[in-house]
Amino acid sequence: MMTVILLTASNIFMTFAWYGHLRYKDVALWKVILISWGIAFAEYCLMIPANRIGYGQFTAAQLKTIQEIITLIIFSFFSVFYLKEEFRWNYAVGFMLIIAAAFFIFKKW
Repeated sequence: MMTVILLTASNIFMTFAWYGHLRYKDVALWKVILISWGIAFAEYCLMIPANRIGYGQFTAAQLKTIQEIITLIIFSFFSVFYLKEEFRWNYAVGFMLIIAAAFFIFKKW
């Protein structure tokens, strides 16, 4: 559970680092890069422990899958509530297919 919490928190930071500047097109690119690096540092301070704690309980492929699903969920909320973009049905279908792929990664064959 701690792994999922840390991965969720780290993804919130990373989503802001990667996409938060899109609302501030008037800010110089070099400034948003530096700000994004600072935000990404916080993300790394959460992501690295999450992977350390989770490895062993999960495989590396499973950790990456968890992280990607969390990223899709957080990005969906971020794009709607922060960037004020419309969430379209085809995004939902595509994201659901990616999430469905997790079945094959977590299934014990």
